[in-house]
Amino acid sequence: MRRILLNALLNLLYFLLLRLEISGVENVPPSGPLILMINHIDALDPFIVVGIFPRPVTPMSKVEVFDVPVIGILMRAYGAFPIRRGEVDLRAMRQSLQVLQEGGVLLIAPEGTRSPTYSLQQGKEGMALIAARTGAPIIPVGVTGTEQAGSYWRRLRRVPVRIVMGRPFWLDPGEERVRRALLRTMTDEAMYQLAAMLPPAYRGVYANSDEASQAHVVTVSDKLRPVLAI
Repeated sequence: MRRILLNALLNLLYFLLLRLEISGVENVPPSGPLILMINHIDALDPFIVVGIFPRPVTPMSKVEVFDVPVIGILMRAYGAFPIRRGEVDLRAMRQSLQVLQEGGVLLIAPEGTRSPTYSLQQGKEGMALIAARTGAPIIPVGVTGTEQAGSYWRRLRRVPVRIVMGRPFWLDPGEERVRRALLRTMTDEAMYQLAAMLPPAYRGVYANSDEASQAHVVTVSDKLRPVLAI
């Protein structure tokens, strides 16, 4: 009930403050564990995604956010949990695994913080580790336009924001041992999937798709291929 009321309030604010364009909702599985990976260009990003997503979402956020007035209250109201950057946060890892083991939706910004250039920075390896341990599918969610919020609101105009949800994919380590080098590779492979959801100006260090590997990326069509072969 609390989430329903919060979402109703957020969606009213979105109607008043934003011009939202949302695509790819049909790609969202109706049930089961799911990781949402988003790019992060403004403090609004996780709140918009949580508010418009068709399933309840539990966000993971840097611990500093919980001390910010209003934003910290909202994060707690949505059941968000903190992660301490720059260290191995075992508590955050356990909470992440629990959300997915219970069939929930976990929101992660793999860059770890807002991008100062509004384009993708190198992703951190934590999401790849969670995906490898749980086998949960990942949906890349591209967010654009939120970085313009201040300039639009100063002119009393609604901000054009676009949310694009990609098709689910899995990160499969195969027979390889899950070590740091493999996690780095899988992280970059996932980040290229996210970059594909964004306009070229937002792709940052993942702009060159010719460098993208998909060795550990498994798509829905890959999973269906053996069945179709029969």
